[in-house]
Order: sequence, then C-alpha cells, then structure tokens
Amino acid sequence: MNKPLSKLFLLAVLLGLGVNGWSGSKAHDHAESHAKHDDSEEHEEHGEHGEHGEHGEHGEHGEHGEHGEHGEHEAGVVELSAKQQQAAGIVVQTLEPRQLAADIRAPGEVMLNAYRSSKVTPRVTAQIVTRHVTLGDRAAQGQKLVTLSSVEMAEAQGALLVADREWQRVKKLGAKVASQRRYTEAQVNRQLAWAKVSAYGMTPKEINALLKSGNARKANGEFNLLAARAGTIVEDNFIEGAVVGPGHVLMTITDESAVWVEARLTPTQLTQISKGARASVLTPNGELVGKVTQIHHIVDEASRTIAVRISVDNPEDRIHPGEFVDVMLQTNAKEMALAVPDTALVRGADGDWQLFIAEHDGEFRAVEVDVLDTRSGYTRITGLEPGARIVTEGAFFLQSELAKSGFDVHNH
Repeated sequence: MNKPLSKLFLLAVLLGLGVNGWSGSKAHDHAESHAKHDDSEEHEEHGEHGEHGEHGEHGEHGEHGEHGEHGEHEAGVVELSAKQQQAAGIVVQTLEPRQLAADIRAPGEVMLNAYRSSKVTPRVTAQIVTRHVTLGDRAAQGQKLVTLSSVEMAEAQGALLVADREWQRVKKLGAKVASQRRYTEAQVNRQLAWAKVSAYGMTPKEINALLKSGNARKANGEFNLLAARAGTIVEDNFIEGAVVGPGHVLMTITDESAVWVEARLTPTQLTQISKGARASVLTPNGELVGKVTQIHHIVDEASRTIAVRISVDNPEDRIHPGEFVDVMLQTNAKEMALAVPDTALVRGADGDWQLFIAEHDGEFRAVEVDVLDTRSGYTRITGLEPGARIVTEGAFFLQSELAKSGFDVHNH
C-alpha cells in the first residue's frame, strides 16, 4: 500500500471512532436526561396523585360536613315540645275526604246596589248654575252637589215671604182679635208656601235663612241639590248653563262598599240554588264572598237564562258596576272531596300554598299543595294522600318558626 492511501485509511478510522464516540456520548447523555425526565414526571404524577388523594379526602370530608349542616333543615322540620304545642294551639287531624256542597260556575255582571244608590234630579224646570263635584268624587251625606236657578222657585220663594209676613201679623193679634177665618187662612197659606219651596228643593235650613233675612232680593230662585247619601259620583252627565226639566238625572251617587252581581243560570241549574246560598265572585284582584239575595222569575228570551242576584261586600272597591266576572254558586247537592280547613293553609316565602304534616311526636314538616277552590271554610287540595296527619290549627306559628331557620321548600 502506498503512503497516500495508508494515510487516508488511517484518517478515516480515526474519524470513524471519533464520530461514534461522540454520538454514543450524546446518546448516553440524552438517555440519562430522558430517564431523569421520566422520573421527574413520575414523581410529579405521584405528587399530584397524593395531593389529589389528600384533596379527595378533604373534599369528602367537606361534602360530608356540608351535607350534615344542610341535614338540619333539609326536611323543613319544626320540633316542638308538648308544652310548646299547647301554647301555640297546635291541633292535628287526619286528612280524609269530606262531604262538601257542590258548586256551579256561571257568568255574572257587577251592578249598582240600588238600595245604596240615589239619583240627583231637579223637581222643577231650572238652569244649572254651578257644579260642586265631579265624576269619581266621594260625597258626604248632605253635601252640596249642584246649584240651580228656577223661575218657579223664585215665585214660590216670593209667595213664602208674603205668606210668612201675613202670618206673623195675624199671630201677634191672636185668634181673639183677628177673625178665626183670617187666622186659619194665614196659618195655612204659610204652611202651603213652605211646603212648596221645600218640594222644589230648598232645605229647612235654607228656608229658615230666607225667612230670617226677610229680604225679597233673596227670593232669586236659586237653590241647591244635596247628596241624599254618602257615596261616589258614578254619573254626572250635564253641562253648566243647560236648562233641564223635572226628573232629569244630573248625577248618580252610590255606596260602592256593597254591590250586586247578577249571575245567569239555566232553569235546570236554578233548581239547585236556594236564597241565602253562599257565592264566590272571582275577580282579577282575588275572590269576594257574597250570598244569593234574590232569584228572578222571568226567563231572558235571548239567552233562556234566569238572573240570580248576589249581594257582595266590596270594601276595597275591587269591582265596579259594568264589569263581567265569574261566579261560583253553592248548590244543594253534596260531593266528597279531599279538603282541609282554611286555617291549615299558609303562604310560603315564594307565595305558594303549604301546610304542615305531623310526622313524629313533636315533629312537623312543611309540604306544598295545590289549591283548587274554597267552600264554606274548607279548601279542596291536591298533592297529599288521605291518611296524612295535618296541622289544622297553629300552622301560622309553625310557619314563623320555619322562617326563622331560613328553610325554603324549593331548595330541598
């Protein structure tokens, strides 16, 4: 082998060893690094698992603690001793179907209570001078409503002044000095003149004021129409300056604290209704209770129904004449229904109806129920099965105790 080739071969061997040695060293370093990395990851995974395990134990403990804390109120239970129950007036009864009067649902219309209403009308032809109240105002009994002026009233006022003066002269003379006829005529003429101005619309107070003044200028024909009763002005269809005749209705006043509702029933339904029967008037503002006071005897030709009049107390002015409402009328028929006394029901914090069940001695749990309707002090419900022991008296006290604990039925 010549020298150039030998040198090249030797150089190649040396370079090969160097490269392999360098590569092996790098591979070894990389393997160690990779092993360290694997150990580190394994250690981290083990550490995370350990932390997770501790957290899991802590979480289970926390959940258990929270569950235990919620368990104090989760059933909405109120516990009372026998002495506390007696002081709160707690009464427990078994829920079972009971016999209730059946109801008939019928349409109705709110009307003025004619027995508590009055029309304001003049008794003579007169001109309207001034109005003193407007539609919707409340008027007290005897309050001035309208001032009128009438030619007929002026003539009657003048005649009264003349008759009164004559009577005063004759009365001073006495029946012995004046003739008996003159004395009687003067007395009667004054009484007739008084009665006439009174019939036209003057009050005794206004008449006495006119006679006391003795001034003919006061006989100008003016007089006032007064409120015959306290109530609300529900009609006032007139204009100042207009001339109206006798009997023309200027205003209508009614006491809206009591109104009538007329329900329409078929002749067949009417056979199940008696005078004095309980009635419930259903309005957008709630339920009003009334009773049947009159049953009409004329069948309406168009609807072939008969009107039943219901008297309803309306102290909060919740319904007004002209409104249409639904009416539930108590009938003579009976039916079995699952119902509880009205005293058993209370409103929950969310406004839903609920009552209390006696589960164990001294333990009372709140449950929500659905209310169907109310009849004669009992309310039909759904949501409970017969046999449950329910609190019929003292439910409000239990509700107050439950509210103190902050329990909400919906959170259970």
